[in-house]
Amino acid sequence: MLDQSKKDQTSGLPANAMHFAEPGVPIIRGVNWAGFLALYWKEVRRFVKVQLQTIWAPSITTLLFLIIFTVAMGRGDRTVLGVPFADFIAPGLICMGMLQNAFANSSFSMLVGKIQGTIIDYLTPPLSVGELLAALVTSSMTRAILVGFAVWLAMFIWPGVNVDIVHGWAVLWFGFMGAAMLSLLGVLTSIWAEKFDHAAAVSNFVVAPLALLSGTFYSIDRLSPVFQAVSHVNPFFYAISGFRYGFLGVADSPIIVGALVLLAINIGLATLCYFLLKSGWKIKS
Repeated sequence: MLDQSKKDQTSGLPANAMHFAEPGVPIIRGVNWAGFLALYWKEVRRFVKVQLQTIWAPSITTLLFLIIFTVAMGRGDRTVLGVPFADFIAPGLICMGMLQNAFANSSFSMLVGKIQGTIIDYLTPPLSVGELLAALVTSSMTRAILVGFAVWLAMFIWPGVNVDIVHGWAVLWFGFMGAAMLSLLGVLTSIWAEKFDHAAAVSNFVVAPLALLSGTFYSIDRLSPVFQAVSHVNPFFYAISGFRYGFLGVADSPIIVGALVLLAINIGLATLCYFLLKSGWKIKS
């Protein structure tokens, strides 16, 4: 007993920790950064391997929206919020592409594991619930950022569109908060869904309508009071309005209010996802 006590003291670890640790097995203290990064890079490599479908195709689709709407509605003398119509819709299209791809990535991660029977790969590694959730969310945000940068770069070189950044902090905050919100919503969807049809239903009947009715293609000042009130309930509206403020310096909603609303929504979604993952609802048999 005396020799064991000395061994525990020289190792610098509590005696009870040494009693439960097997020889040669490392004890993880604090955040398991190695495990977190392993899962993060695994998720990133998954969509990078098919980047033509996951990054470049959404970027081209978003650019086509800009071309179609500027040709159909963007007459040279038309302005919205005091700026040319093309400059008005460009930031909203960038943000909308980021939001939709963040959801698409995170809603696929665990769902495919549940369907293919490989969900155990997410549950057995020595990762805490917070580390698992953080890896899934940050990898989806990475895809959103890559898509957003690709769209911005295409619009930057496209003639007749100005996407110069005025307030960098707003672009970063609302871009990250919006991507995090949809990433968390995607994780929540992948926890609840049991087949791809369920995830597609959320994408088609929740994400797509909210994105299209978020003020991306119009200013809510031109809507009736009833529809203005409806727009203020849509969280996508705050993400796109704040993101647009970073490029134009003007917005059709209070920036601070939008920033706080997105922060509160993300905290609520993260808390809900955490407790659902911890309970194993629809994940553990």
